[in-house]
Amino acid sequence: MGNLLKVLTCTDLEQGPNFFLDFENAQPTESEKEIYNQVNVVLKDAEGILEDLQSYRGAGHEIREAIQHPADDKLQEKAWGAVVPLVGKLKKFYEFSQRLEAALRGLLGALTSTPYSPTQHLEREQALAKQFAEILHFTLRFDELKMTNPAIQNDFSYYRRTLSRMRINNVPAEGENEVNNELANRMSLFYAEATPMLKTLSDATTKFVSENKNLPIENTTDCLSTMASVCRVMLETPEYRSRFTNEETVSFCLRVMVGVIILYDHVHPVGAFAKTSKIDMKGCIKVLKDQPPNSVEGLLNALRYTTKHLNDETTSKQIRSMLQ
Repeated sequence: MGNLLKVLTCTDLEQGPNFFLDFENAQPTESEKEIYNQVNVVLKDAEGILEDLQSYRGAGHEIREAIQHPADDKLQEKAWGAVVPLVGKLKKFYEFSQRLEAALRGLLGALTSTPYSPTQHLEREQALAKQFAEILHFTLRFDELKMTNPAIQNDFSYYRRTLSRMRINNVPAEGENEVNNELANRMSLFYAEATPMLKTLSDATTKFVSENKNLPIENTTDCLSTMASVCRVMLETPEYRSRFTNEETVSFCLRVMVGVIILYDHVHPVGAFAKTSKIDMKGCIKVLKDQPPNSVEGLLNALRYTTKHLNDETTSKQIRSMLQ
């Protein structure tokens, strides 16, 4: 199969766009190459970032020892020595979020431009759609890991407290070159978020919409809702699902579907759960519930706790009860 979509049946608005998005093999066409190559430079570092985050153990023990024995200089030095390289890692993660934001905005520009509709864009520009999906997939994985690692905020708080104490006492701090005060403030805001990467993406998408006033907001939100529909249809249609050659593709699709719903909910004025939403939320939740429970609990929690409009009055009781 070529990398272009095969439209198998006409689009039925209720069912969602009825086509197969080739997340496994899509290759860029000539017109996609420029953006594709720019985004690829960022995405090739994503796996390494996740590995570093997964292996992030924190300096909890050293910090506790230092706090319990404030007069013991050796323990203070040991804690500082443990924290400084960790803050270097946290800085790298934060800087990657900035690169990811720039990549996302490049993709949004390509996937929402006139004269094509979002469906046509996703059909024609499979490789860019795949990269957009990969950004969402990375984002949810990063945030899942960050949420379960309290050491990150503890380490960074200790670093900042110690640094300000050193400044007051005029003690030179070798770690300060790593992270100056302005960067530390931005990193603090980033790590204070429950889902920092998702917040970065939703802010970037909102900013993209406000900076491109000549582009109707629907071009962006329809791109997101179409992506959610494509994922849902591929997951619930045996004919499409049987085309996946890699078992990981199912969890990839599920994660992308959830990521794009959350993004839509943050960017769209009334969100993903209202009756007027272009995302079939009942269908998407049903697809999630049809998977083995332990494989999707994290994704259901992401819908429960990181969306913006779930608890609005406009959300139907049925959708709320499906997510309880």
